[in-house]
Amino acid sequence: MTAPNELRLLPWSGPEGKPCYLNTDDKGGYMSRLADNIEAVQLGTAAELLQHASDTLDDQDQGPENLRRLAKELTGALRDVLRVATSRGHLLAASDPHRP
Repeated sequence: MTAPNELRLLPWSGPEGKPCYLNTDDKGGYMSRLADNIEAVQLGTAAELLQHASDTLDDQDQGPENLRRLAKELTGALRDVLRVATSRGHLLAASDPHRP
């Protein structure tokens, strides 16, 4: 199995918002592929939301309720993207052959 510092942070939270980790050497296994697919969806959603945010902010007629909803959606997307970046950063560090 993987060393504790090589656990994969999964792109979803567990009970009470706590992080979930995957402990496996099988990067092509079901859970690894599921996590990869969910990360891809999260990143795609964030890209679409960014375009929507740009369009919404360019529209001077947007009311406060629409802007609050947009801010809430952006906050969720940013949380997802940050989790993906953290997970991938850990994976890169764990696979670095020059790491002490």
